[in-house]
Amino acid sequence: MSIVDTAIAAGYTVGDIMLLAAAGFVLLAIGMLYRAIKGPTMQDRVLAVNVLGTNTVVILALLGGALSEPWFLDIALVYALLNFLMAIAISKFTVERGGVI
Repeated sequence: MSIVDTAIAAGYTVGDIMLLAAAGFVLLAIGMLYRAIKGPTMQDRVLAVNVLGTNTVVILALLGGALSEPWFLDIALVYALLNFLMAIAISKFTVERGGVI
């Protein structure tokens, strides 16, 4: 018995399984964590953290759709707004300091 057969027997639909699988594949983009820590410039680090934040939003949205829990989408929306504000704040800070932190 495969994992898909077990999930279907547990009551999940094929759409739910596909959304969970997509969330798993997005999780593979965690390789950006290396760039966020070891990035050669501050701009590389900001972009990597922004990509990680965007992946988190996508994972939360996919989980909300797969598990039929609307509060996941609320959290994803708030996290997306915070991610945007963080990128703007760090960009403004680096411009004021001459691009160096």
